[in-house]
Amino acid sequence: MSAATTTATGSTPRGCIAPGRALRASAGLPAAARMIGADLRRMATPRGLRGIAVEAAWLTAHLTMYPWGVLRDRHEPPERYDLADLAPHQRGLVLGDVEAAGTPILLVHGMLDNRAIFAVLRHRLRRRGFERVFAINYSPLTNDLRAAARDLSAAIEELVASTGYERIHLVGHSLGGLIARYYVQRLDGSQRVHTLVTLGTPHSGTWPAYGIPVQLCRQLRPGSELYAELDLPTPGCRTRFVAYWSDLDQVVIPHRNGRLEHPDLSVRNVHVRGVGHMSLPIQGAVVRDIAALLSQLDPDGSTRQAGVTSLPTQDAAG
Repeated sequence: MSAATTTATGSTPRGCIAPGRALRASAGLPAAARMIGADLRRMATPRGLRGIAVEAAWLTAHLTMYPWGVLRDRHEPPERYDLADLAPHQRGLVLGDVEAAGTPILLVHGMLDNRAIFAVLRHRLRRRGFERVFAINYSPLTNDLRAAARDLSAAIEELVASTGYERIHLVGHSLGGLIARYYVQRLDGSQRVHTLVTLGTPHSGTWPAYGIPVQLCRQLRPGSELYAELDLPTPGCRTRFVAYWSDLDQVVIPHRNGRLEHPDLSVRNVHVRGVGHMSLPIQGAVVRDIAALLSQLDPDGSTRQAGVTSLPTQDAAG
């Protein structure tokens, strides 16, 4: 299994250049080429080859589930009057923190995908005792991230109204994480989002976006106007961010662009080794970490249990 390295940054200190921007601003193409070369060498290691095999298997399974993911989410959380039907670990979360168990979790998929990508993550979160886990679809023809963020805002307001919870958690895969981030930073979404978890999200852009001449991909290019907007000050942001990035990601290149660096945001960056882009939502250590994180947060965003969002760097076996 892969290992995850956790680095919690309260953020990049003011005046410092974040890694993604530093690459563009100073070292240029030679440093970028060395970085890509190192990434390719990691793919040839035993861990990298295992990750590629898992990625291929999961991609095949995901394609078979894709048609069902097009359907609208019909999940209705149960009206619970007793705990007899719950497994011990589910019962533990409900008894330990009924608010954590009930806080809605909204899953946002990536480009050209649908909610089927979250089939495993959603199932495992429910098994852990989270009762309100929802997933939404947005159009595969989406060509403007800002418009998608506005649609997400409307969906969140609908979810808040229907569940009675004023703040929710968001989990975004790939482009879904960037849509959610834009909503939090630029559309005042931090008033609604307690925690935003991103999986394989190009927080500093991705080079493959240069190969497709459409508006959305132009927005995803490093140094684009969209990223300049996201780099603007975001004072008073209440949302906590956790960004998982992988050294085997085939979509976010260079891989370190999956890290989130912003001086005004509370961010924990988690390096996941040997896991492909599509496999991040099913990776065991990632799923366990997300469940632990969301079960241990106070309403103000702080953690109740030391180590759940630990500040020092650590290794955890996946």
